[in-house]
Amino acid sequence: MLEENIVREIEQIRDRYKNNRSSLLPALHVVQKEKGYLSHEAIGAVGELLNIPKATARGVSTFYSMFRHKPMGRHLIQLCTNVACMLMGSERLVDILKKRYGLEPDSATSDGRFSLIIMECIGACGGAPAMLVNSDFYDNLTEDNIFEILEKYE
Repeated sequence: MLEENIVREIEQIRDRYKNNRSSLLPALHVVQKEKGYLSHEAIGAVGELLNIPKATARGVSTFYSMFRHKPMGRHLIQLCTNVACMLMGSERLVDILKKRYGLEPDSATSDGRFSLIIMECIGACGGAPAMLVNSDFYDNLTEDNIFEILEKYE
């Protein structure tokens, strides 16, 4: 199920830890990085490889919000809507992303360019509203500059 390069990387991770459970999070990250998301089959394969019950691997993968369980767009927009960002207009930014790109939270655009995740907090209240695009951080967002930022991502 998992490609050889993924298996090798997970085995290297497993060898760095005293027990297999400790290597579960980094192993899931490897799979998500390579495949873009964690399928049910991939989670089971990681569990088997680490000799961890599949239910445990699945439970861990669904507990943490950084793991995705369905295909995502090429670029992941994570927009904070916690109190500080909300007060500074993040909910309006969600609305304009919906209108401009047809982008709903937890889905991808029809062309597969973007996915939108609503984040509870990304720890940038001083520069609210804020977002991550992939791993790139942006703050002090406005209706104008959010589109300038997103145009950089093809």
